[in-house]
Amino acid sequence: MTLHLFPQAGFLQFEVQLGNPQANFETVARLVSQLQPQKNSIIVLPELWSSGFDYEHAEEHARLTPELLKQLEEISRQNTVYFAGSLIEKDPDRTDPSRLYNCLFLTGPEGLKGKYRKQHLFSLWQEDNHFRPGDHFQPVATPCGTVGALVCYDLRFPEIARIQAFQGAGLIVVSAQWPAVRLDHWRALLQARAIENQVFVAACNACGRTGGTDMAGHSMIVAPDGSILAEGTDGEEAQCVQLPEENLARAREKFCCAGEKPRPFQDGKKFVTLDHLTERLASVMHQGSKVAFTNGCFDILHSGHVSYLEKARETADCLVVGLNSDTSVRKLKGEGRPVNSEKDRARVLAALGSVDFVVLFEEETPLQLIKTLTPDILVKGADWAEEEIVGAREVKAAGGSVVRVDFEHNLSTSDLISRVQKQGREK
Repeated sequence: MTLHLFPQAGFLQFEVQLGNPQANFETVARLVSQLQPQKNSIIVLPELWSSGFDYEHAEEHARLTPELLKQLEEISRQNTVYFAGSLIEKDPDRTDPSRLYNCLFLTGPEGLKGKYRKQHLFSLWQEDNHFRPGDHFQPVATPCGTVGALVCYDLRFPEIARIQAFQGAGLIVVSAQWPAVRLDHWRALLQARAIENQVFVAACNACGRTGGTDMAGHSMIVAPDGSILAEGTDGEEAQCVQLPEENLARAREKFCCAGEKPRPFQDGKKFVTLDHLTERLASVMHQGSKVAFTNGCFDILHSGHVSYLEKARETADCLVVGLNSDTSVRKLKGEGRPVNSEKDRARVLAALGSVDFVVLFEEETPLQLIKTLTPDILVKGADWAEEEIVGAREVKAAGGSVVRVDFEHNLSTSDLISRVQKQGREK
């Protein structure tokens, strides 16, 4: 089995000057000139290579990103190479000035090939207070092969690399500012991601001292069998090595674990009793995970529900959906409702990837359920004023927060039912 690959992969390891894009760009240009990589090689840069974690001026750095990418593309054309490294990005499709991302861009002689927004933000460095997490894992297709990507803390979450390898990535690039105090983790995790997915891993780390933290350096190129093809020291340096396609073929010739993706569990098991749920959430909360809660009848599930639940899940590490029982729905909606039974509605909700648990409640409101669960975040539609949201006062009193989510689709179950009934009468 052979996947098309870049002939070489390399890294430009340097000390990122906090808040100094010009100096950092000049370092990149100088190191590329010294390295003289082979045509069509891919060169990985450190995380936030132009600015570092300069939160105070993050907006300004985001505005500079398009111009920096143009300059990097010019170097790509001059050297016929590809670059992968993260910068601060402002979502061009959003007007919210706070919507910034730690985004890895992959540029080449043809221009921007694709991007990957960091999924897991490092709260120890308050990254989650300044950036938004990404919303997809898809690898990037290039003329030289399909590339997966991780940004620093993402390295600790094996499912991302797993999905990218399954989707055809033979190489995963890692852009990082990994501290020296956890160097052993850096080396072990890079080798693990290569071995478990049978892919090449090209990782670039910062070195020196950035923002008061000593960086580990030790950028690495790892083969699919876990062997280290190149490794930096703790200082500035640039390296580039061959990526022999036969290494990838050899690793996968007897078995290809990257291509195996069995269903790990049955979605129906997400539908739980309150006693079971409280037991499960106790363990989840004990480890520091945040739990979000929302509720509804979800009688006929439609795209508006799906979008809403996806946004609700984005607010926390775990989403619990409180589902009105059949008795509760009849009290709220009248006879003839629900159309679907509570078990059927729960089963469909449980099949959504955004939902972690579904639990029934018999009352007209979920107040008692919210008091029992004490979620970290209570989610409701933006059409509700916060003071009108059931459980908002109790959640906030316990130290939690309330998030009001806009509906992207102007749909309602009642309207859908009326439409179906009207069509039936017309026939």
